[in-house]
Amino acid sequence: MIATLDPLVADYDQLLPVIAADGLAGFEELRAAAIRRYRESGIPTTRDEEFKYTPLHALTETKYRFGYGANLTREDVSGLLVGDIDAITVVFVNGQFAPDLSSTDSLPNGAYIGSFSDARGFEDEIHANLGTIAHFNNRLGSTNDLRFVDLNSAYLGDGTLIFLEKNVTVERPIHVVHVVSASDVAALSFPRNLIVLGENAEAKVIESYVTHAGNGVTIPVTEIRLAAAARLEHNKVQNESLASTHIANIFVDQAKTSVYTSNNINFGGGVARTDINAYVGGEYCETWLNSANVATGSQIIDNHTRIDHALPNCQSFEVYKSILKDNGVGVFNGKIFVYEDAQKTDAKQTNQAILLSPTATMNTKPQLEIFADDVKCTHGATIGQLRDDALFYLRARGIPLAEAQGLLVYAFAAEVLEKITIDEVREKLEAALFEKLGS
Repeated sequence: MIATLDPLVADYDQLLPVIAADGLAGFEELRAAAIRRYRESGIPTTRDEEFKYTPLHALTETKYRFGYGANLTREDVSGLLVGDIDAITVVFVNGQFAPDLSSTDSLPNGAYIGSFSDARGFEDEIHANLGTIAHFNNRLGSTNDLRFVDLNSAYLGDGTLIFLEKNVTVERPIHVVHVVSASDVAALSFPRNLIVLGENAEAKVIESYVTHAGNGVTIPVTEIRLAAAARLEHNKVQNESLASTHIANIFVDQAKTSVYTSNNINFGGGVARTDINAYVGGEYCETWLNSANVATGSQIIDNHTRIDHALPNCQSFEVYKSILKDNGVGVFNGKIFVYEDAQKTDAKQTNQAILLSPTATMNTKPQLEIFADDVKCTHGATIGQLRDDALFYLRARGIPLAEAQGLLVYAFAAEVLEKITIDEVREKLEAALFEKLGS
């Protein structure tokens, strides 16, 4: 049994009544089982294989305060990276729903977008799906680490529900904003997001994580269920303060002919990790995982992906790119599992990194476990520097060194950023990329 000195759960028993009152009833057993499993394992160390390159000692050395009670204005939120785009907006501050900052009007019939606590008439959808997607039950091969999923479930209170019935399309982007706002003590928050798209439904979602003040530890879990022929563009943007720790888990369950596109962008966080786990449980699905990551100073940005191809005739494509400067560290671990029944699978995985300084580091580990014999599966990893001849070409035309480097780096990242079809979001991220690399 792990000692209760673990600062992430030190005040858990006192906080539990507050957490339970903030959300829906009926999750008592889920919380109890989750906190029991977490306390049996505790915070991972670099001796744990899944966290070999991602030290989390800061989690044991920091005092935290559960972040409820912060008050922000619309002006506070609008200036935070992609906070002021034209979108249906749901805002949480330190994990607590902020209705005054949210705007969820003009929804089409058959759609709910908002908090769990306001989801009257949709409680059955929440109970039927929450906690049923974020698992590795009956999966082949090795699994990723679930202890931070358990920690999030232990603190399960309010959260975001995006629910679309059959044939519903939401034309406007849906923006779920999670804001950290702390003063003298780091804020501790556990955002929970649930996205359920019915048959032939379609949406574009931005899930953004930003800092208004101070720093914190953010441990979100997002569960996504796509029915047959559903289509989701899911843009996760993480730009929290460099003193923050961000550990996210995303789970996707795809039915036949569904299309899931993930654009995972990481610019912030002192330590930032995102695990994306896609279970391809129907034929003729498409799964696209794209990511652009920038680590400067002493940032550590860690990405783990897992795609389970359980049925035949499906395609998956991964393009993960990292730009590392100063003492920045990048980590990529990509797992693809092709089950015995998943014949005609086409899976391609690419991981590339550019090192802008001799002290930057990239750790990459592609993994394929194939149990079928009629498949096309490839993976490739490249790590290098900017080409001298390309820099010379630009500088010979009067472009200063810093600007020339910025142009080449942008061209490197553009393959990922161009996958974002929401123009406002893409343009803001392009500007943020140039600003970060110029700092």
